[in-house]
Amino acid sequence: MVSYFFNLLNISRSGYYNYLNTLDKKEDRELKYLEAKNNILKTSKYKDYKKGSRSIKILLEGEFSIIYSRKKIQRIIRKYDIKYPIRKANPYRRMPKATNEHRVISNLLERNFKQGIPGKVLLTDITYIPYGDNHMAYLSTIKDSSSNEILAYHVSNSITLDIATTTIDKLISKHKNNLHKNAFIHSDQGVHYTSPKFHRLLKKNKLRQSMSRLRNCWDNAPQESFWGHMKDKIDFSSYKMLEDVIYSIDNYIEYYNNYRYQCS
Repeated sequence: MVSYFFNLLNISRSGYYNYLNTLDKKEDRELKYLEAKNNILKTSKYKDYKKGSRSIKILLEGEFSIIYSRKKIQRIIRKYDIKYPIRKANPYRRMPKATNEHRVISNLLERNFKQGIPGKVLLTDITYIPYGDNHMAYLSTIKDSSSNEILAYHVSNSITLDIATTTIDKLISKHKNNLHKNAFIHSDQGVHYTSPKFHRLLKKNKLRQSMSRLRNCWDNAPQESFWGHMKDKIDFSSYKMLEDVIYSIDNYIEYYNNYRYQCS
């Protein structure tokens, strides 16, 4: 009977079974794709923060012992049209210098970010955070360039000098005994950091100072990168109140310092 149908359809027995075998392989491949898709979706929202393919690969290996190449992750993302954020350029614009008393300091860092000495290279800067209906918050952070930890930060609805000095005060309050004897604060040439008051505060706390070259964001790249990731992962536009912005930043920095897998 089976031979009759093969002859009727003008196909060979081997061709028919090869066709069935191809269907089985295709089904198996699709099931594996679906399994990979589910793993990617699960890890891309781990700790409630979305991630790109690099972070997904690191988290899969570190948290779930699943090894996918970045090419495979990107192929699955394209196949199922999985959406994940593309980092946007930092919109932070420098403020002009206020008086002739403001002084620019030489660049001690020279992009030597990874010196392997925690508590020595301390990167700082301020970023704008638009939220709600045309509201603006400002975030000042200090990042340890060797450990990648955010050591101190301050959120404000004002961009006065206090946002920078308060961040230094928080650093000293929390980490004074853990700072290296040759620790220095590295920043851009913004008005906060060229201020005589800021210079005096660093000197009082025995912190040296270093500054990037003018309009060169690469001289403080790890700090810029931190903000880029944070703004990819938090939708600040949905918040109506400054308290919501602060709460979200608190949670994100807790996550960033303690749970986020990072490339060395």
